This record gives sequence, C-alpha cells and structure tokens, in this order.
Amino acid sequence: MGRAYQNKKLDMAKTAGAKTKVYSKYGKEIYVCAKNGGFDPDGNLTLRRLIDKAKKDQVPAHVIDRAIDKAKGGGGEDYVRASYEGFGPGGCSVIVDCLTDNGNRTWTDVRNCFNKTGAKIGSPGTVAHMFEHQAVFVFDGDDDEAVLEELMMADVDVVDVVAEDGKISVFCPHTEFNNAKVALHAIYPETELEVEEITYVPQSDTEVTEEHVEKFEKFLEMLDECDDVQNVYHNGILPE
Repeated sequence: MGRAYQNKKLDMAKTAGAKTKVYSKYGKEIYVCAKNGGFDPDGNLTLRRLIDKAKKDQVPAHVIDRAIDKAKGGGGEDYVRASYEGFGPGGCSVIVDCLTDNGNRTWTDVRNCFNKTGAKIGSPGTVAHMFEHQAVFVFDGDDDEAVLEELMMADVDVVDVVAEDGKISVFCPHTEFNNAKVALHAIYPETELEVEEITYVPQSDTEVTEEHVEKFEKFLEMLDECDDVQNVYHNGILPE
C-alpha cells in the first residue's frame, strides 16, 4: 500500500461529556456482541477484542461489566446494525456504521448530517468498494521487512507492512486479527500495540480543499452527536 496506517475515524474527544458518549457507544457494542455471541470473552473472540479495545480507550470496568450483565439478563433493547455510505464535503468517501433500535430515526439523523453540510448520501455499495475490511496494528519500529518475515514464519496472512516515522503498520485480512495479535505478542513481547483493531482502510485518499474544511469538520461533529453512530470511516485528508 505504500503508506502508514491513518486512523480515519472520528477522534474520541477528551471532555467529560464526550467521554460519557464514548462509554455509551462501547457499552452498546459490548452488549450486542455478548448477547449475540456469548458472554465469555474466551469463547467469544470478538467480545474479547472489543473489551481490550475499550480498556485501551480507558472505558471503566463497571461500564463493561454492566453491558455484559445486561446481555446476560436477556432483556433490554434489540439493536441491529445499519451502515450508510456516501460522499462528504469535498468529495471524500464516507461509511457511517450504526447500531440502532429505530431504523427510521437513525436514517433521518444520518441523512440530516449529510444534507446540512452539502454532503451526499448514497445507496448501499456506493463507496464500500473503495475500502478494505482489515485488521490493523501499529507499534514502534522501523524494520518492516523483518516484521513481515517474522509474521510469515508464524503463518499469518499479511496484506502489507509499512514503516514510516518510527512506526510499523501491519495490515491483515480482518479474519486474521487474533492470529496476528497472538503472533505479534509472541514475537515482540515487550512492544505495546498502539493500534489493534478491525477497521475499514481506504484504498486511496481524497484531499479536502480549504474551502470544504469547515463543512467537513462540521459534518464529522454532527455525526459524532448522533447517539446511534458507532464509527465513521472516511478517506479525507485535511490540509496541514
């Protein structure tokens, strides 16, 4: 790919109010994952990955435990996944990932974010082909060839390994997440993984020009304020 990983998702804000919103989003995701796949992280690898990610983002243990207990109770909301695609201000490609218990409400909220900022929402498949569903790991290092060789020796299917600015970025098929994580911990036991997630990686980038920056940032802010939005993926590059 010739590029280091860029986390093109909404940045998690640091304010108390924003943290509460982040906790809520993780709680909903963990609840759905535990309810559908089992409550034991050892048997539900997706739940284990999600819990690890939540802890890394400093989500309190009681938030995680409450979500799992709620799933064990068998009641609660009946959430379904919904994904919306389109083009953001400046023409960049966007995927909006949601969990909702009211599809009409979520569709209206997301559509308003597009319409009010000059963006254009599309039909399913509009931009999904421009992204690759991959597992991504980022950690300190500069020898990408050595990392690639070690992972191949560990029988991990690797798409790409890139070294840039003192960071190693490893890209694998999303189905290889657990294999790659176990291998990386075994190969580099003292190395902390700064990023370890399954995400949508854009195949190419789109520069957002100065005239569209304000609307683009407003677009992301509006999506972040939608309770049903879990993640936003885009290929926009803002001018420095």
